[in-house]
Amino acid sequence: MGGLLKSSIARKVAMALSAFFLMFFLLQHFAINITSIFPDNGKTFNELSHFMGTNPLVQFVLQPVLIFGVVFHFVMGFALELKNKGARAVKYAKNNGGANSTWMSRNMIYSGLFILIFIVIHFIDFWFPELNTKFVKGDWSGMHDGEFRYFDELQHKFAAAWRVALYCIGFVFLALHLLHGFNSAFQSVGANNKYTNGLKTFGKAYAIILPAGFIVIALFHFFSH
Repeated sequence: MGGLLKSSIARKVAMALSAFFLMFFLLQHFAINITSIFPDNGKTFNELSHFMGTNPLVQFVLQPVLIFGVVFHFVMGFALELKNKGARAVKYAKNNGGANSTWMSRNMIYSGLFILIFIVIHFIDFWFPELNTKFVKGDWSGMHDGEFRYFDELQHKFAAAWRVALYCIGFVFLALHLLHGFNSAFQSVGANNKYTNGLKTFGKAYAIILPAGFIVIALFHFFSH
């Protein structure tokens, strides 16, 4: 039993660490994307996107680590959720789990599944075309008709109402997922101390403000057409 407990704890800690990594990436991703609404016609966004898209460290070290982190987080998350589902069902039946836990905590697997689908669509929209341009066509210039193409591609993707609606729904689910996941990750690494209340407040702010910011970006480009 001791070995099983340690193994379970190790899996939760690994899950938490991957969550921290992905939350840091989300913040960095947002910091770049928010520049696309700056009143400089995409100049700052193009420069940052070109740097990230052509920097060898980003492309050949950080990007593979990111992909591994995404896959690991979702595979581990679904595995832990399915493993604990039966045990929680018995506990909830005895103790009225709906009264003792939040909707987010009971439905992380569903919000996670929708976010996974959303990430796949996001990859199809942006990452796969980028890979095709750089590794199939061999074009690392980032140029299109003499201008950087990143801003134009972003505007083009957010021209369709159905895609913008899908992105907005995806970010709502991301917010719900983060509202529970942020605090859960800190609990998994034992961060229960005098800073707990502050971390909870920060977690709520992060979970609401960041997805809301992404929604603002999508709506901005849709209504700018």
